[in-house]
Amino acid sequence: MRCFKVGFREGKASDPQRRNWSDDGPRPIRWSAWYPARNDAVEQVVTLPTTSPLFVMGSVAREAAFNTDYERYPVVLLSHGTGGTASSLGWLAQHIASAGFIVIGVDHHGNTASEPYRPEGFLCWWERPRDLSVILDQLMLTGPFADRMDLERGSAAGFSLGGYTVLSLAGAITDVNLYLEWAGESRFARGPRELPDVVDHIEALTDKNPVFKASWESQSASNYDARIKRFIALAPAPTRALTVQSLQGIHAPVTIIVGEGDTEAPADLFSVWMHEQLPRSSLHLLGRDVGHYTFLCECTEAGKNNEPTLCQDQSGINRASVHEMAASIALSALRVTGGS
Repeated sequence: MRCFKVGFREGKASDPQRRNWSDDGPRPIRWSAWYPARNDAVEQVVTLPTTSPLFVMGSVAREAAFNTDYERYPVVLLSHGTGGTASSLGWLAQHIASAGFIVIGVDHHGNTASEPYRPEGFLCWWERPRDLSVILDQLMLTGPFADRMDLERGSAAGFSLGGYTVLSLAGAITDVNLYLEWAGESRFARGPRELPDVVDHIEALTDKNPVFKASWESQSASNYDARIKRFIALAPAPTRALTVQSLQGIHAPVTIIVGEGDTEAPADLFSVWMHEQLPRSSLHLLGRDVGHYTFLCECTEAGKNNEPTLCQDQSGINRASVHEMAASIALSALRVTGGS
């Protein structure tokens, strides 16, 4: 398998068909991209966020020129977990791009650490897949990736809520009531660590925010994107909000990767259940001590000290080794390398 140098670029876009949560402009879409760079590109270690680094994204060459050995490269869309950023999955993007893919991730408005959190963004999960389709539409036509993307081999990968997001692109349909009925009075009925009281906002937002109300009422609309043909879900959640009928109707290959030590999205409750519903899925269990946040980038020493929940793994777990294993599974699922 050929190994390319990895270029990295970032940009800002918007979706004119949707409003932002404040209803004072179009929905913003901030994107990050990893891609095959020229052989003489100079890669440097990138930490993030830049002001107080917690994670080591990896070694990339910012704004590097494209590798022109092939006219086009297959595309992989990337979706982060709730409250995260696309760059928090930079380890996966780097592995995939070095194998000859263009990887494009977005920061999902209101549900990303790259901007202030909004409860609307944490509640309206079904807006996320549309972000990926829109940025693909736009970057196909203009910008550094125009005419370079091979959409005959389009794929999508996501972590946690990003796993749900890519399944929505495959045709999965959301019904939040299914999730709430399943969760009952358990801890899964509450919000995530970033906004633990988020469900308490639903009634007020429905009354006061017309953008939220319109989105909430459209939760069961399809976000199917026929350009995406393979799907990779890392520790996916909240899969119990997806209708069984829609999951059973997905005939594209889905690769599910999860740790058995995951307490945020326990494998048996989310990943195994989804695997049982899908006609063409493979389930990869990475070990009993691999946790949910092991799928985030490796951490700096400051990260380990200041964000132990995100950065400290179980004793004996080497995060880089888990990443290598997960990336190998993901690349096998993608089946082809750029230019082949």
